[in-house]
Amino acid sequence: MRPVVLALLVALSMPQAVWGAPIEPDPRPELLKPPPVPSHVQRVHPAVVGIRVRVPLDRPSVLTLGPERWGGGVIFDPAGYALTVSYVLLDAEIIQVALRDGRRVPATLIGLDLEPGLGVIKLEGEGPWPAAPLGDSSGVAVGDTTATVGVDADNDLVVAQGSVREVRSFAGYWEYMIDRAFIVAPYNPAFGGSPLVNVRGEVIGITSLRLGDRPVVNLAIPIEYFTATKDELISRGRVMSRRPRPWIGVYVFPGDHGVVVGGVSPVGPARQAGFRRGDTIVRINGEQVGSPEEFYRRLWQTPFGEEITLVVLRESRLHVLKVRSADRYRFFRTTGKPPE
Repeated sequence: MRPVVLALLVALSMPQAVWGAPIEPDPRPELLKPPPVPSHVQRVHPAVVGIRVRVPLDRPSVLTLGPERWGGGVIFDPAGYALTVSYVLLDAEIIQVALRDGRRVPATLIGLDLEPGLGVIKLEGEGPWPAAPLGDSSGVAVGDTTATVGVDADNDLVVAQGSVREVRSFAGYWEYMIDRAFIVAPYNPAFGGSPLVNVRGEVIGITSLRLGDRPVVNLAIPIEYFTATKDELISRGRVMSRRPRPWIGVYVFPGDHGVVVGGVSPVGPARQAGFRRGDTIVRINGEQVGSPEEFYRRLWQTPFGEEITLVVLRESRLHVLKVRSADRYRFFRTTGKPPE
């Protein structure tokens, strides 16, 4: 199965035309050199890393994310702590990190926060390590200038200079939703875990997804989702002060009469409850469901661990299914320790 992030095209985003440039029959070699890396990118790029992960074949995330993954990340602490997206690290057993100076070092999985989709690793060995400053993403608005700084499969720098095109909520099919996300263009193919930086060279987000067809854009998770719980995540491996989010293990998509089940987790409660691919969920605990956002909000409002009643449309007939939500952290490896 292909890695989480596809092989990437190395390119610096730059203007493609120079108006009024003189025409010379034999241009000097220095005229063909690319422009220097912008100062705000220079401030962060020494801390940008490539991350390669190996996951045991028997782990549940292998079915959707594969056993070998790679992505980007950014060191945010001179002690060697680095931030990336959670899907790169989920169930990780072996983690190798490539630095900009050519070094390759092992790392340990510190913890994951699956609600916003972020994860922390710690590089092994003596520092101090190059670190990028974390900024304040709460004031980021449409039109703000940004740069996405990533690395490709060969650990070459990939930079896309652009701007924030939208600030909005986002719902994913894997029981995932955040109230505030940055939609950034132009698209950077090195998106999985790459830092999004502002004009001061501060990290204001972690790029997570590629969205759309043409033109393709990136979704970035605002850094505020991390800074608010950073110390707890590092010390405890997860955010324990937040009540566990009810999880049943379904993958859902918008449908005409509700939300359509596109699949179920091999270890989630939904599988044992009898959910099938193609089911349309129309009600949850008596309330109608019209979109994934509505489904998630009503699911997460239910008391954790209690039985949930769902009505599904299957082959033109309504069926009642009952499922008890679970804590997904018990099923996946989210720290350096194996799951219980």
